[in-house]
Amino acid sequence: MRKHQKVVDITNSYSILALDDDPTMTLTLQTYFQRSGYHVDVENDPYKAIERVRNGHYDILLLDFLMTPICGDQVVEQIRSFNQDLFIILLTGHKSLAPPIKTIRDLEIQGYYEKSDRFDQLELLVESCIKSIKQMRTIQNYQKGLTKITEDMPRIYGLRERKEIADKLLQTAKDLMDGQSVYLALRRESLLDQSAVEPDEPYFVRSMGEAPSLEEVIQLSERVLRQEAVQEDGDWVVAPIVNEKEIIGSLGVRIEGAPQYYQRQLLGIFARQASSAIWNGMLQRLLIEKNEELVKANNILRENYTQIISAMRLLVDTKDIYTRGHSDRVAYYAVRIAREMGKDQAFCEQLHVAGLFHDIGKIGVPDNILLKDGRLTEEEYAKIKEHPAAGAKILSSLTRFQPIVPIIRAHHERIDGKGYPDGLRGTQIPLEARIIAVADSYDAMTSNRRYRSSLGEEKAVKELIAGKGSQFDGELVDWFLRVLQDKETLKKDLAGLED
Repeated sequence: MRKHQKVVDITNSYSILALDDDPTMTLTLQTYFQRSGYHVDVENDPYKAIERVRNGHYDILLLDFLMTPICGDQVVEQIRSFNQDLFIILLTGHKSLAPPIKTIRDLEIQGYYEKSDRFDQLELLVESCIKSIKQMRTIQNYQKGLTKITEDMPRIYGLRERKEIADKLLQTAKDLMDGQSVYLALRRESLLDQSAVEPDEPYFVRSMGEAPSLEEVIQLSERVLRQEAVQEDGDWVVAPIVNEKEIIGSLGVRIEGAPQYYQRQLLGIFARQASSAIWNGMLQRLLIEKNEELVKANNILRENYTQIISAMRLLVDTKDIYTRGHSDRVAYYAVRIAREMGKDQAFCEQLHVAGLFHDIGKIGVPDNILLKDGRLTEEEYAKIKEHPAAGAKILSSLTRFQPIVPIIRAHHERIDGKGYPDGLRGTQIPLEARIIAVADSYDAMTSNRRYRSSLGEEKAVKELIAGKGSQFDGELVDWFLRVLQDKETLKKDLAGLED
């Protein structure tokens, strides 16, 4: 009998089920192959064997062809209905009764063996199956690893903090390689933000499992820096981490035993993806920080500009005691109209700002015109009519005020197209501007001016009604008249504005 010898890498990780209705035969097979390092279970009942395959894990099935109550080909047919991966070797002691070649092919039986008192030929068949199983496992593990990489990387790309990215990369690498320990090391000078690394430390290091020493990390990293490829060093498998120009660190996994070829390939692929994620994270973090700085600076500039504009607005109001508080009241009336119409908060807030700044353009009107007691000349009135366009120009230089620029420019347009500065008519005029036109005119008519006393609420209302469809949007006048009916609220709110 052939001397029993182990084929390289044959271990108990490969399991065999021997099926024969002759207990002596199954015992002989079990004894023989266990001496060669295999794990072998035996079964003498075909139906029980089918259930053992269904509920357990076996790599190879050795089965007799002629059995009772069912033959080997019937056993294989049932097994193939739920298991396509099991390698099957059919045994027979009666060559003339063996199944035809077509049946063997259709049932995907990998080997056929005629029983004898020597098992060396059968062992060769088993060894051939083991080689195929190893190749199949390699392919499956490689595909499984690629699947994990493609599933994990999108989530990693969504992270921004360096430590979060590093920890997720470490976990994925550890799972990918079935590793005991894993580390990620990035050269200090390669980091866009070096605040997380002590000045005297050459690497930013994160680890999982039993952490390597800094000296060990440096040694492993320097090796991949020189070789620029996946390296093995003792228990460690190490891959380079690169940016667009150079190697900036290393990713190392400590595993038990020598790494297989597919593991080296997977670590190399993952390290390239990890490199992109790390570099992307650093750039995103830098962009976020720079953007935060710009936002902060912009907020300061905007606040300063807003304060200047507000001061200019107040300056217009304080130029003339008769117009003091006018912009605040116009803003208030306009918002009350909008709320009566059912407009949302965003609309009302924008309308309020437009109401406050609607007369900002008057800052450029000379005092001798703005404060004149008597009737204005045509030239003086023309100068006054420039203030909507002038106000729009002043506010257009700041992004925050861009939405209200058309409102400021159009608040003296008329529904009939006879307003200024652009002669817009009807719905060409922004709704907000049409609302402000009603509020502005009402407050002007009910306020004392240098050239006349207040017309009073009753007469002002009559003027608004008379201007429906010509100077004013008739529907907006009607909405405003509803607002004016709530006299108690108006009185209280307007008193608060004066305070």
